[in-house]
Amino acid sequence: MALTDPIADMLTRIRNASMAKFQAVDIPSSRVKQEIVRILKEEGYIRAYKVIDDQKQGIIRIYLKYTENNRPIITNLRRISKPSRRVYVKKDEIPRVLGGLGIAVLSTPRGIMTDKNTRRAGLGGEVLCYVW
Repeated sequence: MALTDPIADMLTRIRNASMAKFQAVDIPSSRVKQEIVRILKEEGYIRAYKVIDDQKQGIIRIYLKYTENNRPIITNLRRISKPSRRVYVKKDEIPRVLGGLGIAVLSTPRGIMTDKNTRRAGLGGEVLCYVW
């Protein structure tokens, strides 16, 4: 079965695994997904990740992060721009997620970036998702 929105599938797998208190989750690999996961690691939402070569598409194994009380660090992930409705913003319209507590992940001409880095670079782009 072909997926129409692989990024939404990735976000759903991460959300479900964190709510079920899994230590790791595997998702099919792509360059865009690898960049999103890299941003999640840099921002401290996940412990680590590794790309596993399986002689096919590849797999990204994401190691989830929890607090001392065993509560997930990622409260929620929301897909914003969908295949049926693309959401683009100019450099002045970049959204702030929960007043700066979360991050927005954008696809820009210079690659996948967080909302803070996009504002700093003075770029606009497609809003892929919110993470908080």
